[in-house]
Amino acid sequence: MPDPTLYPLLSRIDDPTQLRVLPEAELPALAAELRHYLIASVATSGGHFGAGLGVVELTIALHYLFNTPEDRLLWDVGHQGYPHKILTGRAERITTIKQKDGLAPFPKREESPYDAFGVGHSSTSISAALGMALANQRNNDPRKIVAVIGDGAMTAGMAYEALNHGGDLEANMLLVLNDNGMSISENVGALTKMLARLLASRRLNLLRERAKRALPRQSFLGRFVKRWEEHAKGMFVPSTLFEELGFHYTGPIDGHDLPMLLRSLRTVRELTGPQLLHVITTKGKGYPPAERNQIAYHAVGPFDPAKGLLPKSPKQVTYTDVFSDWLCDMAAADKRLMAITPAMREGSGLVRFSQEYPQRYFDVGIAEQHAVTLAAGMACEGAKPVVAIYSTFLQRGYDQLIHDVALPKLPVLFAIDRAGVVGPDGPTHAGSFDFSYLRCIPNMLIMAPANEIECRRMLSTGFLHPGPATVRYPRGKGPGLAVTGDLDPLPIGKAKLCRSGHGLALLCFGSTLAEASIVAERLDATLVNMRFVKPLDETLLTGLAANHDAWVTLEDNVIAGGAGSAVLEYLNHAGIIRPVLLLGLPDRFLEHASREQLLAQAGLDAESIEIAILHRFPAYRTMPASRPRYAG
Repeated sequence: MPDPTLYPLLSRIDDPTQLRVLPEAELPALAAELRHYLIASVATSGGHFGAGLGVVELTIALHYLFNTPEDRLLWDVGHQGYPHKILTGRAERITTIKQKDGLAPFPKREESPYDAFGVGHSSTSISAALGMALANQRNNDPRKIVAVIGDGAMTAGMAYEALNHGGDLEANMLLVLNDNGMSISENVGALTKMLARLLASRRLNLLRERAKRALPRQSFLGRFVKRWEEHAKGMFVPSTLFEELGFHYTGPIDGHDLPMLLRSLRTVRELTGPQLLHVITTKGKGYPPAERNQIAYHAVGPFDPAKGLLPKSPKQVTYTDVFSDWLCDMAAADKRLMAITPAMREGSGLVRFSQEYPQRYFDVGIAEQHAVTLAAGMACEGAKPVVAIYSTFLQRGYDQLIHDVALPKLPVLFAIDRAGVVGPDGPTHAGSFDFSYLRCIPNMLIMAPANEIECRRMLSTGFLHPGPATVRYPRGKGPGLAVTGDLDPLPIGKAKLCRSGHGLALLCFGSTLAEASIVAERLDATLVNMRFVKPLDETLLTGLAANHDAWVTLEDNVIAGGAGSAVLEYLNHAGIIRPVLLLGLPDRFLEHASREQLLAQAGLDAESIEIAILHRFPAYRTMPASRPRYAG
C-alpha cells in the first residue's frame, strides 16, 4: 500500500467502499495524494502518464457516488484507467504495470471485478455500455452503467453508431465525455472544433440560466426567451448534436472541480434515459511539464519527476525511423504521394512528414475504416496514398481493405508498424494476425523485411506496385544495418538465399531471420530470407525441395493461416511431399511482457527454435558432413 506518512488518505483505501466513507470535504486532499502517487509510480516504472493525471478528480467522483463494481464503470480509451486501478485494490502493484506478470496496461475483466469491460482499442465504450444497459433493463436490474469516453475516442465512427442507436432506445446509461482536446497528438477534425465552440458557449449558457431565473416562464418575455434559446442553441451551442441524438446533455463543467463534479453527477445519476455529461479536463493535470508538453508525456519510460523527461540520447535506428525517412524522400521524388494516419502521427513516424509536407498529410483521427477508404478514393484520382497504421488497428478497417482497395486493385501502400508481438502494451496491441488476414485477400502484395535496408526497399516496391501492397515490420530496432538514401525497389516475389547447408532448410519471414541464422549455423542448415509472403518464391522453393529432406518455417505471426500455411499450400499444389515444421505464434493471446520475453514464450528465440527442430527431426543432432549441400 502507499506509505501512510506520505499518503494518509490514499493508504486507507483498498477499494471504493473505503473511499465512500470519507467526508466529502476530504476528497480534494485525496485527489492531491492520488495525483502525487500516480506521478511517483509511473516515473518509477514507465507507462501511460498524461491521460491518468487528467482524470484524477473524475475517477474519485465516480467511485464515490456510484456503487462500483455493482454499478458498471467503463473506461475508453483504457490508458485513462491508472487512477481507477489505484483506487480499486491495485495501488501496491501499480509499478508492475506493462511488465511480465504485472498489471495490464488497460482495464481487463480477468484482473479485477471493477474492470467492467476489457479495452485497448478505442471508442468501444458506448456500444458496450448500451449493451449492458439493455441487458439489465430486460432483467429489471437497477444498477447504473457509466462509460467514460475521452482522450480522442470520440473521433471514431463506432462511437457515433452507438450514439445513434442508444439515443433511440431510452436505455438508462450515463456517458461522460472527457474532453481534453487530445488523443496522443492533438485531436483533429470538425468535432474538435465543435467541442471548442461548446466550451466557448459556457458564457452563453450562464446568461441563459440567469435569464430563466429572472423571467417568469409563462410571461411573454419568458416565452420569447424560450423560443430565442432554441434558435440560439442551434446557432451557437453544439450540445444540440447530442440532444438531437437522444441524449440529455449536461455541461460543459470543469472536470477538475470536485464539488462541481459531485453536484453534476448526483443530478444525472438520478435521471432516466441516456445521459451525457461533458467535462473539460487537462491532460497531464498537476504535473507542469506534462501540461506543457502533452504529446511527450502521453506515455513515458522511467524518469525523475524532479527533472522531467531528459533529452533522448542517440539511439539505434528503428523500423519506424526507416519508414519516416523513406516517406519524406519518396515524397520529394514523387508529388503524387499522400500520407494518411488514423491518429498515430508520433507512433507511426509521421512527425517529420507532417512538418515538411503539411498539404499532403492527413490525420483522420481514430477512424481506421475511413482512413482506408479515403486512401482508395485518392488512388482512384491518380494519387499514390500511403497509409501508416499499426497492424492491430488495420484490423478495424478490414472490410474496407477488401472491398474498397483489394477488389478494385487500387495502388494503396499500407506501412504496417508494430507487426508481430509488440510487448508491454499486451494482446490488444499485438500485431499477431496480419499475415493470416492479408494473405487470404486476392490482389495483395505482402512483404516482411528482415532488416532496415530491406524495409526501405520494400516500401519503394510497394509504392511503385500498380496494386495494393503491404510492408509489415516490428516495433523497435532491427539488426542495425546502415540505410542509404536510394529508392530502389526489390524484384517482386524473390527470396534471398542466406546460407547453404545440409538437408534441412529454414524458411524465415521477416524479423525471425536473426534468431534463425544462429540455429542454421549450429545445425549446418540452409537459411532463406523469404521476404515475400505473397507471392512466394516458388522457383526457389522447388529447388529446395529437390535437395532438402525437411523444412522449417518461421514467422512472427500466428501459425494458423500464416506464412507457413502458404508454404504448405504450395507443396500441396505442386505435389511435393516434405515434412514441414511450422514455428510461429501460438493459438492463444500472449500477455504483456517485453518483446524478447514474448518471443521466447512463443518459441521464437534461437534456443527454443533449435529445441523444437531437434524434437521434430532428431536425426539432425548429428548431421554427417557428407550430405549434399544446396548451393542455390
